[in-house]
Amino acid sequence: MDTEAIKKSLEGSGLRCTPQRYAVMAFLTEDNRHPTAAEIFAAVNRADPRCSKATTYNNLRDLVQAGLVREVAVEGRAARFDAKGTRHHHFICDRCGKVEDMAWYDVPRPASGSLGKRILRQCELIFRGLCAQCARRQASRSADL
Repeated sequence: MDTEAIKKSLEGSGLRCTPQRYAVMAFLTEDNRHPTAAEIFAAVNRADPRCSKATTYNNLRDLVQAGLVREVAVEGRAARFDAKGTRHHHFICDRCGKVEDMAWYDVPRPASGSLGKRILRQCELIFRGLCAQCARRQASRSADL
């Protein structure tokens, strides 16, 4: 995502385009990665040492609430963040914690009445298991036994 696209997405979501918020979005959109808040803070702080941890974390919260960034919960590990604009699911490796994008397909909505008085915003799947690299390691260990 280029500079203008980041600015437009922030402003279109009702957020001011501050230098710190821009830096967080730019970092999240530069590669297909799913960094933790600490990794985002370290990268943003290297570029601009004036950016505090609190500012970085507050900006992440605001970006998630605005729908520009998704927070991916990883059991037993720090949450990961994702600013990929297209809809997609995630695969989380049980061994190394790597988060990978998976193609999107629509998830059937629960039967009416099964949610009680809840209001459903969206359905998303998280696949869990072993990534290709960890699966190869496990297979080679099993073969050695």
